[in-house]
Amino acid sequence: MDQMLEKYCGEFGWWQFSHFILTSLAWALEGIHTMVMIFADREPEFRCLTNRCDSTVKTVCGLEPGSWEWTGGVKSSTVSEFGLICGHKYKVGLVQSLFFAGCMIGAGVFGHLSDSKLGRKGSLTIVCILNAVFGCLTAFSTDYWTYTLIRLLSGFSTGGTGLCAFVLATEPVGQSWRGVAGMSTFYFFSAGIAMLSAIAYFFQSWRSLYIASSVPSVMLVILVLPFLHESPRWCLVRGKVDEAMKIMRTIAKSNGKHLPDGVVLALDNEVNDDDSPDTQSESKEAPNGSLLDVLRLPLTRFRLFLAVAINFFCSVVYYGLSLNAVNLGTNLYLNVTLNAVAEMPAYLITALVLDRLGRKPLAIWTMWFSGIFCLAGALMKGHGTWKVVRMVCGVLGIFGMAGTYNLLFVYSMELFPTVVRNAALGCATQASQMGAILAPLVVVLGGGIPFAVFAVCGIAGGLLVVYLPETLNRPLYDTMAGMEEAEAEKPSILS
Repeated sequence: MDQMLEKYCGEFGWWQFSHFILTSLAWALEGIHTMVMIFADREPEFRCLTNRCDSTVKTVCGLEPGSWEWTGGVKSSTVSEFGLICGHKYKVGLVQSLFFAGCMIGAGVFGHLSDSKLGRKGSLTIVCILNAVFGCLTAFSTDYWTYTLIRLLSGFSTGGTGLCAFVLATEPVGQSWRGVAGMSTFYFFSAGIAMLSAIAYFFQSWRSLYIASSVPSVMLVILVLPFLHESPRWCLVRGKVDEAMKIMRTIAKSNGKHLPDGVVLALDNEVNDDDSPDTQSESKEAPNGSLLDVLRLPLTRFRLFLAVAINFFCSVVYYGLSLNAVNLGTNLYLNVTLNAVAEMPAYLITALVLDRLGRKPLAIWTMWFSGIFCLAGALMKGHGTWKVVRMVCGVLGIFGMAGTYNLLFVYSMELFPTVVRNAALGCATQASQMGAILAPLVVVLGGGIPFAVFAVCGIAGGLLVVYLPETLNRPLYDTMAGMEEAEAEKPSILS
């Protein structure tokens, strides 16, 4: 596949560019459906109605009923409507954790389905439809537990969105452009969060917010997905060689290239020097792979365990620092927007140096960069100037970890062959969701403890990356056998 893209079809021409942009729009949807909880589950401001309510009080706990009211009305958020205050405040964290639990389950399920029968495009279509349906249904929740259940289901579909979109967007890209393209997907995620801030500003009722934030999913399903192609790599490993060749011819034509009739795709573990197009048939048995296959092979098992741990640590820091930003006391809409915009320079810088420094050293140093500033934040005490310095440490921590988070998708993708790539990525994404589940629990500890935990996770994650191989300028293998044969020529899997 890589050879055909390089020699005949073009590695990143107009076809790949347009396909990449349209597919990556799904990342914006994941950002919207993930971070909508910041606005929907916020605790609104309140005002005193009688002299029995002290206007200097920061919480409604202990105030007499009828002596105060919510400034934006009782229906402004789930906290005010469902009474998630004082002794019930833990329920806010519970519903957010269950959303990420749904993401963890969905990442594994759709990771497997996109590797098997549904394919990349089929899985992406289903999760986008479910996002729209569950998002709208959330607005009609009659009580807290109904709301929690639907958010769990929404997390199930959201967990597979970015995963399926990432693989579908990057697999048709040639080797020399794949890293930059993969690193660029997170711009759409951040743009989705910034878009969410604008949506939440105009739709400040939590019910109307959920409906408005689901409209982009409906538009993507109707206006974008019908025009996307399936991944030719998936078609190839599933034995659909004719379909894969049809897509490759379309790529070549759109890019102004010419694909000769005698050139045929073959898997990287096949000897095809004497094969003719007639021998490549639909009936040929397609190689199958699952998470069990990843675990059986020592090479991929070792990589998977490391990828899971690294993604877990990265997620704890990334989501933890993002959620910790709500304690800054600034305008919520502006704060979320600035956090999203602040991540973009990290994506740009890592994309520019990715193919120069390599995946491995870049992952190590971005994690350590974040960990060091988190450690500095944990040591900062007091208020005033120190409070500002601690905020800067948090911003720099997010900057470093945002670059790592983006890089890990590219790195993890290149560590595993096509036949099990989504299953392995799904497992790594599940680990990320576990970190996301833990992050809110770390944030509520307060003081310098969250920064200290984030520092340990960042530094430990960087140390684990040391044991992964470099994948820069290495081909994307299609099968387990093809990768095992190539890696056997190296002196050590740790090199």
